[in-house]
Amino acid sequence: MEGLKTLSQLVDVLCSRCIRRRVAVVCPCDSHTEYVVIRSLREGLAEYLLVTDAAHRDVPDRLCAASPEYVHVYETETPDKAAALAVDLVRAGEADVLMKGSINTDNLLRAVLDKEKGLLLPGGVLSHIAIAQIPLYHKLLFFSDAAVIPNPSLPQFRQMILRGIAVCRALGVSQPRIALIHCTEKVGKKFPVTSAYEALKADESVSSFGNVYIDGPMDVKTACDRYSGEIKGLSSPVVGNADLLIFPDIEAGNTFYKTISLFGDANMAGMLTGTSAPVVVPSRSDSGNSKYYSLALACLMSE
Repeated sequence: MEGLKTLSQLVDVLCSRCIRRRVAVVCPCDSHTEYVVIRSLREGLAEYLLVTDAAHRDVPDRLCAASPEYVHVYETETPDKAAALAVDLVRAGEADVLMKGSINTDNLLRAVLDKEKGLLLPGGVLSHIAIAQIPLYHKLLFFSDAAVIPNPSLPQFRQMILRGIAVCRALGVSQPRIALIHCTEKVGKKFPVTSAYEALKADESVSSFGNVYIDGPMDVKTACDRYSGEIKGLSSPVVGNADLLIFPDIEAGNTFYKTISLFGDANMAGMLTGTSAPVVVPSRSDSGNSKYYSLALACLMSE
């Protein structure tokens, strides 16, 4: 598969395979989740296991009417029990993807990270990967981590990169170009994370990341605009042509996520990685389109 240029192409790929992924949705009680479920049912993308609490039973009834043969409803007493049941359904192989509805993210993650009954892989690192379709960039832009890890350690950076590479390749980017993002191109004690970046580049030199290019530290503009790199005298396969941005901390990653969404008119998709099945945990402020594309990404990665 050639590298995808738009998020709508991601949906086209899924629809062409004519396989509905089974999605367990926890508390599908908000308008954006309802939009995602109805749209994906109409486009043949998924079938649903809607896990709700007793107080919101009427919403799944409305969703069932959209495509009753592909919607199954499970009712529990509370949102926390709904989260636990949805995770159980994924663990039992009855669902391929877990998706957050109106439940609080912390409550859902408590079930996901349960040491005995959760979805985190043994020894795994939970992180977040996002994809942006930005009108002024010539291809899809992947980045991590905007939602989970406050200050990544070197082992966590390695896992973020490995998971990001896997998502890049699933969308047809065979040789990802990875930019290690910072406010400076200099390595020094003033910014300890730059030393971790040097270690990550050494990893690449012994091919631990496979067939990739990796460079940094560099700022986002240098990573995505070749002219900026030329002005600074920087030249590498990554400069001006990055596929995957690795941010130094959650503050930088989340700020980038929200900024390009608001001011860059970006369509977004995102999911958690490091779990036994993809987990979609959209922000409350994400658009219906972004939540839909997040579901599509998770369905693709569940294969």
